[in-house]
Amino acid sequence: MCGRFSFSATKEKIQAQLGEVDTGVHLRESFNIAPTQHAYVITNDAPDRLQYITWGLIPHWSNDGVNTGKLINARAEGIATKPSFRLPIRMRRCLVLADSFYEWRTEGKDKIPYRIFMKNGDLMLMAGVWDVWYKKDYAVKSFSIITTEPNHDMQSIHDRMPLILHTPELQGQWLSDLSIEDVLAMLHPPPDGLLGMYQVSELVNSFKHNGPELHTPVPGKPTLFG
Repeated sequence: MCGRFSFSATKEKIQAQLGEVDTGVHLRESFNIAPTQHAYVITNDAPDRLQYITWGLIPHWSNDGVNTGKLINARAEGIATKPSFRLPIRMRRCLVLADSFYEWRTEGKDKIPYRIFMKNGDLMLMAGVWDVWYKKDYAVKSFSIITTEPNHDMQSIHDRMPLILHTPELQGQWLSDLSIEDVLAMLHPPPDGLLGMYQVSELVNSFKHNGPELHTPVPGKPTLFG
């Protein structure tokens, strides 16, 4: 799964990687984005600008529009037939911007947090789906991150990982007009060797902690590369 991630990037870094995307006046950084909080995405209906929307899909057919945080992830397996995702995967896809995500490795009775990042220094573009819920003139946009089985880099940490689109070609394809067969063909783990990771402080366990210290490696622990 993907239960926490972080975003800290400059306008210049985003545009160097993604082109002339409208980032707005002020970028909000967060070192510990948690379910139901807001994050930056690029949607297929507005591929030239960032949008700041809520994490945890609220289906358009929801009765109350409440974000319970239960739909932060969408498993790639069977996504085309799940009631909450069958429309978004066909018509409402997005890229979720991050500099890294966190995952917890089980070691005995302990869960050890790790920060996982692109070892070439790029921003991480995760595949997502979005939806919009309306109540008269009030609208809420929300998204889920698609997850797959782990690649070799992630196997020692967890049995799931976010679907990372690691090239401009894949990112552009994800936002384009595709048949459901072509979309489903993209739902596989990224190549091995893309990711680095290291152990971080257990402060990340609480969303109340949100500062650059969460990116600091635990002293004496090695940085691992795929």
